Amino acid sequence: MKKVFAADIYKVFAKVSQKSKLYIPADDGVSQARFLPYMEGMTLTEKLNTGRSAKDLFFPQVENLLKFKVSGKQIEIVDQRDEVESFVIFGVRACDCRSFDILDNVFLYDEPADTFYKTRRANGLVITLACNAPEETCFCTAFGIDPADPAGDITAWKMADAFYFRGNTDKGNALLAELELVEADEEAAHQQQEAIRAIAEKLPFGKLDLTGFDKEHLMEKFKDPRWAELSESCLGCGTCTFVCPTCQCYDIREFNNGKEIQRFRCWDSCMYSDFTMMAHGTNRPTQKERFRQRFMHKLVYYPSNYGGVYGCVGCGRCLQKCPVHTNIVKVAKTLGGENK
Repeated sequence: MKKVFAADIYKVFAKVSQKSKLYIPADDGVSQARFLPYMEGMTLTEKLNTGRSAKDLFFPQVENLLKFKVSGKQIEIVDQRDEVESFVIFGVRACDCRSFDILDNVFLYDEPADTFYKTRRANGLVITLACNAPEETCFCTAFGIDPADPAGDITAWKMADAFYFRGNTDKGNALLAELELVEADEEAAHQQQEAIRAIAEKLPFGKLDLTGFDKEHLMEKFKDPRWAELSESCLGCGTCTFVCPTCQCYDIREFNNGKEIQRFRCWDSCMYSDFTMMAHGTNRPTQKERFRQRFMHKLVYYPSNYGGVYGCVGCGRCLQKCPVHTNIVKVAKTLGGENK
């Protein structure tokens, strides 16, 4: 294990940014924290989590795919794939790090692989940061995530006087070797882990009962009449999907200026009335059906397809951002084991 004194962490950032683009969680000057490209003078946010997750750096909200240049009857296809340089993300929390595994299943391991996402994953290095003070809206432990010992290429712990680092992959160990940090006793990190776990143990939703959210009870959950009441207050605004680190739905659109056509993809939301609109309309015409689709996918469809792994990581963003307080915890508490 390596360490650097807290006062010198920005020297480490400067050194990393000389070789690779570095993103750190910093306040955006408006209302929330974001992963921003590191520049001299920037400081780490004091907020636990960013407003939106680090998913943006692997799966951007808007991404150009290709361009068609039209001249008479001639069409030229221009590949607009950006050359992705190596980059490092510092300060990814355990929940967001797990979200990468969930996205990998969809974009990397399902055939065909998404080459845009694959390139970014290959060029990105993730440095996670343990959560010293998990908030009451956090419930990652319900999904088997340890906020005290996140994964990633490198795991970091922030103490009062220093940052401790542990390499987890060849890529992570190589970066630590380049930084020439001093050796550190692991005991301090272990004590920090125990302190974090003691806090997590007391979180109100940390032991969320997910009994019955599985493949065997799929139709039972799908037909549950309580979806109507749960969805009644939903505005269909899509906020929950845009702050979610595991949502992966997107639309492909085109813009035609008369001379060329730009094809791009952008995030979409299953909460929208025009989501997957077809010639006959939509197969989910009511908000109840759209609401049910979102939470059935997180808690039943995804784990049914990917070995029991849930499509939620308990980051708590939807609890914080939903304007009517209708979120996945409310769904799980209503339809799960607590009310059997």
